[in-house]
Amino acid sequence: GFSVVASEVKSLAGQTAKATEEIRAQIAAIQSSSGDAVDAIRAITGTIGTINEIASSIASAVEEQSAATQEIARNVQHAAQGANEISRTISGVTDMAGDTGSSAGEVLSASDDLARQSGKMRDQVENFLAAIKAA
Repeated sequence: GFSVVASEVKSLAGQTAKATEEIRAQIAAIQSSSGDAVDAIRAITGTIGTINEIASSIASAVEEQSAATQEIARNVQHAAQGANEISRTISGVTDMAGDTGSSAGEVLSASDDLARQSGKMRDQVENFLAAIKAA
């Protein structure tokens, strides 16, 4: 009887050791996977930080371009007003005032083109940022 019990205890001890080893291997695999996941999350966090910096730079550049466009529009408006005042006060230089008005119109047209391009760029940046956020 004792040898049967001892044999069973020995068998159970062997099974316990085998199960313990399997559990240890599974824990090691989980720890390895967890480490890989942490590394991946760190890489993603770094990429997101880089994207955020780029997006901030783009937004800043667009804002600066918008301010410059507004300044150009104000200057064009002032130039047009000045041309009208000169035209009203100096009757002897109507040809010259006409040339100035024509130039102001060209500058205004160029300013409008620049404003349209700025709007297109702003739309492209917004689409880009939306695509980044969607990703």
